[in-house]
Formats: sequence, C-alpha cells, structure tokens
Amino acid sequence: MPKTNIVFLETEKWEQDYIKEKLSSNRELSLNFCKKPLGKISEKEMAVIKTADILAVFIYSIIDKIILEKLFRLKFIATMSTGYDHIDLNTCKEKGIKVSNVPFYGDNTVAEHTFALILAFSRKLPQSFAKTRFGDFTLNDLRGFDLKGKTIGIIGLGHIGEWTARIAFGFGMKILAFDPKKQPKLSAKFGVKYTTLDYLLGNSDIITLHAPYNEQTRHLINKNNIVKIKKGALLINTARGGLVETEALLLALQKGILAGAGLDVLEEECFIKEEKELLTKPFQKTCDLRTVLRNHLLINNPKVLITPHNGFNSQEALLRILDSTIENIKGFSKGKPINLVG
Repeated sequence: MPKTNIVFLETEKWEQDYIKEKLSSNRELSLNFCKKPLGKISEKEMAVIKTADILAVFIYSIIDKIILEKLFRLKFIATMSTGYDHIDLNTCKEKGIKVSNVPFYGDNTVAEHTFALILAFSRKLPQSFAKTRFGDFTLNDLRGFDLKGKTIGIIGLGHIGEWTARIAFGFGMKILAFDPKKQPKLSAKFGVKYTTLDYLLGNSDIITLHAPYNEQTRHLINKNNIVKIKKGALLINTARGGLVETEALLLALQKGILAGAGLDVLEEECFIKEEKELLTKPFQKTCDLRTVLRNHLLINNPKVLITPHNGFNSQEALLRILDSTIENIKGFSKGKPINLVG
C-alpha cells in the first residue's frame, strides 16, 4: 500500500525535528521538509511537492488556482496559522481538497503577558529593578497597590479575553466586559458583568484590550471617549495597536486621565496577520520594529511600559501551533478531519 506523502514548507530545523518525533512512528506516512515558502522553491523541490497528498504551509506560501492545478495528488492542506487567506478555498472546494487551520494557540499566553504588564505597574517592578541595580534598597516611591478588589474592564471577551477574566477572577478582581457577543457562562463562572463601552471606561481601574482589529474596531479608544476613562486608570493593549488612537493616548497621559499604559503593540506597527510572522526572516526583512519603537513618542514616557509584541512568544504557544497542525493531519488521515475552514 503506497504511503501518504506529506510535505511541510516554511519549517525551521527545530520544528522539523519536533514533527519527525511526533509522526515518524506512523509507517504509513512519508515526511518531507523545506525551509522555504512555495514561491521560492527550486524545480527539484517542486517535483517533490507535486507528489504531496498532504501539504502543510505557513502564510508565505500562496496556494492559488495555478498552484493547485499542478498538485494533482493533493487531498489536504494544513496551514500552520490561524488565518487562511493565502489559500484559494473556492478552488480547493472544487477539487475536493480539505483545509484545516490552527484556530487558536496563544490564549493563555497573551493573557499572562497582559498580567505581567499589569503587575509591573501595580508593584512598580521597573522602578524597583532600577533602584536595586544601583545599590539602593530603600522603599521610597515604591508603594504599589493590590489587584484584589479592583475592577478590570475587558474589551473583547473571546478566547484571550476569557483567559484574562479567568486570571482576574483568581486575583479577586471585579470584572466588567464589553463584547457584542455575550457569554452567560462567563458571568456565572467568573462574575463577569457585561456593560456598554462608556460604562466600562468610566468604572474600570484597569482597562485591557483583546478585540480583533478591523474597520469597526479601528480607534475603538479615541479622542472622543478616552476622556471618559476613570481618572488614574491603567490602559493595557496586547491586541492590536490600531485599536487605540495614539494621539488620544498621549493626551490622556499628559492630562493625568491615565496613570499609565502597558503596550505590547503600537499603532504604527507594520501590518501583522499572524504573530508568528515576527519570528520569520521574510517579515524581519520588510519590517524594522526597532525603527518603529525608536521613532515612537511613547517610548520615553515614564508612564508607559512597552514590550516588542512579545505577548504570544512562549515555547508552549509555538509548540501548540505544531501540535494542532499534527492533530489536523492525524484527523484527516483517519478520515475524521478537524478544524476545517471554508
């Protein structure tokens, strides 16, 4: 019986080693790897890809109708990403090719980073590090505040927002939420109270953003509503920079409306579809985040903590991408595909 030929594109050596460890015991599978995206492969490599029954790719491999016409054996595409607009789903449907994605992988990871920023403010960690580095162990100006009993306002209660609520509940915080889609189970489980955006802004000690970025959510926090924020609140953004109007944020910091802002993302960032892009060489060549940070007016503001879009970047989160891809392949091989798109 012929083996199922699987070709993995855009994979680093450590990823290849991990995939081999998880799949090589299945003697019905033949594993092939290539570090490059589809558009940069050689004719010899393309000859191997043409024999693929299953193709695993990242977002830099554009799988359009022209490519699909060449892949006469292809039955399944596993994209190692949440997004799948690099794949022509209509042509896949016509040819009976199934497509699966990685629907989520960094939910708790980004939520944990959110609280890392919150705790940095509440316990004055940067100031503490700075003092002790110079041998100053006095407690002057280092008094923080408890999270217990404080109100956190979560804008966007999807997978990451839900994990943020879970952690907040563990700290004994009161939880307000703004999201068009209400989940009664979260109200029962964590005491989440759904409100209007204006109410959340005016009654939260800490506001954290976990909404997607689109035309409707661009500048969700802006010059018109940022003045409604409870005086002395903190604003945390680990979602997308464009959710907050930078000019409004600067104004709120200058006027003392906000006591501080913790930002893992900036409005001027290059357009990012997938966080994993930040780790790839193609993205690093086209987008210099150091320049963005260097030119940003917020970077030298003492009320602002900026991290370089690092919230997703844990070993476990990156392994979840591979694990989900592997499970997608296993599911298809058993005739029970999961995480199908289109």
